[in-house]
Amino acid sequence: QVQLVESGGGLVQTGGSLRLSCAASGRTLSIYAMGWFRQAPGEEREFVASIRWSFGRTDYAASVKERFTISRDNAKNTVYLQMNSLKPEDTAVYYCAADPSIQSRRASQYDYWGRGTQVTVSS
Repeated sequence: QVQLVESGGGLVQTGGSLRLSCAASGRTLSIYAMGWFRQAPGEEREFVASIRWSFGRTDYAASVKERFTISRDNAKNTVYLQMNSLKPEDTAVYYCAADPSIQSRRASQYDYWGRGTQVTVSS
């Protein structure tokens, strides 16, 4: 089992920045990839970014590319999401996910999830 705990959410004005963190514990050596997803009220959970744990290969949703950066610190078992130039439409609960076998844009393919952290961008 892998446990994930997100932190770093909050309230920020349009154009501002936030950095989310996701600390992994448990069977972290089994992690193949980690991802960030978000879910706004009344919406489906959507892919934001992912990173392959060993080689650092990254993938981004078109809506966040050039604004968000995903990175990881293997020594700390932590993945980060640096969010710049935030927009009101980025408002959502952000979830961290991990999987032992796949890097995917599909939420259903991730085995482990954190509880989420709220990001609110005011206009």
